Amino acid sequence: MPLQFNPVKLFSGSGSTELANKIADAYGQELGDVVISRFSDGEFQPHFNESIRGCDVFLIQSTHQPTDNLMELLMMVDAARRASSHYVSAVVPYFGLARQDRKDKPRVAISAKLVANLLVAAGINRIMTMDLHAAQIQGFFDIPVDHLDGSIIFVPYIKSLGLKALTIASPDMGGSYRARGFAKFFNAEVVICDKRRKRANEIESMTLIGDVTDQDIVLIDDICDTAGTLAKAAGLIMERGARSVRAVCTHPVLSGKAYETIENSVLTELIVTDTIPLKHPSPKIKVLSTAELFAKAINNVSEHGSISQLFKVD
Repeated sequence: MPLQFNPVKLFSGSGSTELANKIADAYGQELGDVVISRFSDGEFQPHFNESIRGCDVFLIQSTHQPTDNLMELLMMVDAARRASSHYVSAVVPYFGLARQDRKDKPRVAISAKLVANLLVAAGINRIMTMDLHAAQIQGFFDIPVDHLDGSIIFVPYIKSLGLKALTIASPDMGGSYRARGFAKFFNAEVVICDKRRKRANEIESMTLIGDVTDQDIVLIDDICDTAGTLAKAAGLIMERGARSVRAVCTHPVLSGKAYETIENSVLTELIVTDTIPLKHPSPKIKVLSTAELFAKAINNVSEHGSISQLFKVD
């Protein structure tokens, strides 16, 4: 029996409109018509202005702060289910609260699991996301998870720089696995910055493991929040004799004084994606788009194709 393909419709939440428009352009169709009505007290209500009965619906929304972005996505999912859509996929380029993925001290919430439960309870059939803070978060879902790998976007750009003595670095011990995965594309060595924190977003000390003398260093991380870790790691690396240092971070959270910290750091550039819109441009921040990758993934899901074949780097 031949495969059946349902009509595909893409919709965007208000937190990811710019990226969603790019994804729709790359996919080859316009975004669907959804309106987010807002009341004077801050309450809001999504409304689909077109029929989605029997359609495969893809709802595009990163769940960065404020938490209205998450609530908006949940309500869009609920509305889509009640409108008799055939299949609802949540396209969440940045999966917020992913750093709260375990009990690292007593009496705390595992918020990443809570968000997964909320999305499934709202009625999603599938989730598509990129570079989760911990790959194990996929196990929080009992539905299909398409975990896209951002290295497919970053590797060609790094290759285009023509760095002669490339070494990959991790800004902390926890990111060493991610750095090693990135290094395999270049057959490069890996160095690690071992940090100790006083408290969240505040570093007490940092030690460099490995030799960076006369090397062009690329720091690899999934999230850039306050940029304090990256700036401190970059400074330490340059002190140890590196020729240059730049950073790759998939999700530009960039809170607090992050922009100022980056611009005052020794970083040559910070390379990020558009999973979260920048608050304002910066001469040191280079943005690479994820739109084409998400569009291809959506197409492959809708046509029952392979997702893993999207991650082949020439």
